[in-house]
Amino acid sequence: MADEYLLEMKGIRKTFPGVVALDNVDLEVRPGTVHALMGENGAGKSTLMKVLIGMYAEDAGTITFEGQDVKIRDTKTGLGLGISMIHQELAPVPEMTVSENIYLGREPKNRWGLVSRRVMDAMTRDLLREWGITIDPKAQLKSLSVAQQQMVEIAKAISYDARLIIMDEPTSAITEREVAHLHEMIRKLTERNVAIIYITHKMDEVFKISDYVTIFRDGQLIKTLPAAELDRDKLITLMVGRELTQMFPKEEAPIGEVVLEVRGLRRGPLVKDVSFQLRRGEILGLAGLMGAGRTEVLETIFGIHKAESGEILVHGKPVKITSPADAIRADLALLTEDRKATGIMGVLSVRDNMIAAALPKYSPKWLLQRARIKTDTEAQRAALRVKTPHLDQLIQNLSGGNQQKALIARWMLTLPDILMIDEPTRGIDVGAKSEIHRLMSKLAGQGKAIIMVSSEMPEVLGMSDRILVMCEGDVTGELSRAEATQEKIMQLDTTAVSV
Repeated sequence: MADEYLLEMKGIRKTFPGVVALDNVDLEVRPGTVHALMGENGAGKSTLMKVLIGMYAEDAGTITFEGQDVKIRDTKTGLGLGISMIHQELAPVPEMTVSENIYLGREPKNRWGLVSRRVMDAMTRDLLREWGITIDPKAQLKSLSVAQQQMVEIAKAISYDARLIIMDEPTSAITEREVAHLHEMIRKLTERNVAIIYITHKMDEVFKISDYVTIFRDGQLIKTLPAAELDRDKLITLMVGRELTQMFPKEEAPIGEVVLEVRGLRRGPLVKDVSFQLRRGEILGLAGLMGAGRTEVLETIFGIHKAESGEILVHGKPVKITSPADAIRADLALLTEDRKATGIMGVLSVRDNMIAAALPKYSPKWLLQRARIKTDTEAQRAALRVKTPHLDQLIQNLSGGNQQKALIARWMLTLPDILMIDEPTRGIDVGAKSEIHRLMSKLAGQGKAIIMVSSEMPEVLGMSDRILVMCEGDVTGELSRAEATQEKIMQLDTTAVSV
């Protein structure tokens, strides 16, 4: 019956130049339930939610909320109806406090019409306490970790007393403990009859918290089913339209000589006397909990941070790396953890993003060799199967998986021997994950040496020839592919080295 639904979206269509993003899509959400939206990047999930919240205007279709036909033409209208959204890409105001970010645009006023910071801080403190979030309301956003900023964004969405909360990849940047905390918050919200629309690429979450699942593919609705009627394999098949028999297509590559050696590397509290070797054709997994120091190790090797002590040898020879330019000259490449913040340049084309790290190669006498650039970037596009109408397309318009492949192309154009990849498949759909994994295996087979940081245990176990485990800045153990298990890694990544 229609009245059992809090939200009904019927026949929603949305087009962008040259792209049908949503093609006659329906969605029905019941109050007090968690409704997951699943599909590959570019399938239409986030676009549909932006239509619902008022960021995009639908080209056709109707929206009914709490039994009333509504026209949502801006986010203020959406919030006024009782619909709030936690966006995948955080947009906090870093110079403002937690309280100011949460109540931005709706600050409590005193009798003289001025903002009452005392009342606002008290409201924030009560909100955070109610939901078990231990963050100082007066702290500036820029002083918080990405995970803490995500929790502030979640608290902000809850603060609107919404009847429907959209959560777009809410756990992409938070720890396992914080994920469990968020799931408990969701349980409390549904007990209050709040509906949650939940977008994630993490399969385990879907089966853990969802009541219903709607699957999208290429802008079309494929099916809506109770979560209890799905299993992992069925869900993947519905999402990608084919069976993915090998999520981790790790091929055996000949392991050669040592190409990178790190000796006694130190920097701050998260890089403590780190030493290891990396061989040609090897994928070395770097595992550990958030804050273990994995990213800091890669960034120190690459010259983003200056090492306090230690030695780096490439092909057996000591190299001095004080900047990324030094690292590139030493045949190193780094694919950073956050492709939005430190990877892509969204307002530039795919082609310009691809050549960014190799510009000196294409302008030996300060003149761009445009013909050579076109030939090389088209070759990378074909080799990496980057899906885009043309390479002059803005990279921000590509799906996450294709952005990631374009960034890999950027580094391939520098001809590196050593490729360091931080969270290679974060925020990427299941089909694109398989492609990225296949690409990494292919590169290893071509003789590239790869260091991979990943917070996803199946990825670490499935793609690594050898695994280093870190805890609180120390390497706490090394495991071969044959002996590595989830239990052994968890034991090592929670065991700090005693001083």
